[in-house]
Amino acid sequence: MPLMPRLLGLATAVPPYALDQEAVIERVKRLFGRSAILDRLLPVFANSGIQRRYSTVPLDWYDEPHGWAERNRRYVEGALDLLETVAGRVLDKSGISAEELGGIVTVSTTGIATPSLDALLIERMRLPRNLARLPIFGLGCAGGVLGLARAASQAAVAPGKTVLFLVVELCALSFRRDDLAKSNIVATALFGDGAAAALLSTEAEGPALVAAGEHTWPGSLDVMGWEVADDGLKAIFSRDIPKLVTTRLQDAASQFLARHGLAIDEIDRFICHPGGAKVITALEHAFGLTQGALVEARAVLRDYGNMSATTVMFVLERMLAKARAAGARWERALMNALGPGFTAGFLVIDNR
Repeated sequence: MPLMPRLLGLATAVPPYALDQEAVIERVKRLFGRSAILDRLLPVFANSGIQRRYSTVPLDWYDEPHGWAERNRRYVEGALDLLETVAGRVLDKSGISAEELGGIVTVSTTGIATPSLDALLIERMRLPRNLARLPIFGLGCAGGVLGLARAASQAAVAPGKTVLFLVVELCALSFRRDDLAKSNIVATALFGDGAAAALLSTEAEGPALVAAGEHTWPGSLDVMGWEVADDGLKAIFSRDIPKLVTTRLQDAASQFLARHGLAIDEIDRFICHPGGAKVITALEHAFGLTQGALVEARAVLRDYGNMSATTVMFVLERMLAKARAAGARWERALMNALGPGFTAGFLVIDNR
């Protein structure tokens, strides 16, 4: 039997500035001014299922215009601070020293850094100079699942080595104060900032990451992504995302599971990226769950908003903590997230 990469530890972090949803609504009204367009779009905030999010900059930072250079500088600074925090936390919690690391996989799609964030973190934290680095850009919301899968692959081919998986997204920096397009208002209602870290090793005793895969639908490049504008990144969202999840995700998930000798009814935990309230409802339908079943996903969305790739790691952390606290036994979990492509990422975690 091949050695399976296992989850050795997990940690999350958010930046210091909390954004209460009601305060965000009032700030949006002030910045955009009252108009028929804004009045029609404001219910997006109330229907988002979000109470609070976190930002690397205070709320009044958004009062002034900011160009691409400044936004990206803020991104690099804020992302590096959060990565240092979560990396330190997961190493401390797991009792692993930095010298034991053999690889580092870093996922982020909300800014650009060259040298990449992993190289900057190696310098800042004095991590081993022989780490195998894999920075990943462009996966968007799917990056938490697909990035964790890439880290598992690294751990699988390096038995005994510990791989550090990092994901950080600073989505809130993309707010555009002069854009009343629906996609910008939806992004403003949903996006938050956060980071997560995990340690993987074939010698760990935690849950095993046993199967990973993805599905990219044809003719779907315009469903989700970023458009690069002069003043930064502009969100692209299709209004059809919940419908696509409802009608197409189950087949893709079933085909993925079947390739690994599994079926959906053999999964007893679903760890899903909560893209938004409507998407969570669509996910419950796609996986044949009762409405309200994705408790952890809804709770993370409520407390942190949509942090893109990072969010599903918060859901995983919450599920594991809840199961431990209740002494609940679970056998198989399916992690799932959707991102630009339009792509679904899948990862099976076995706790038997």
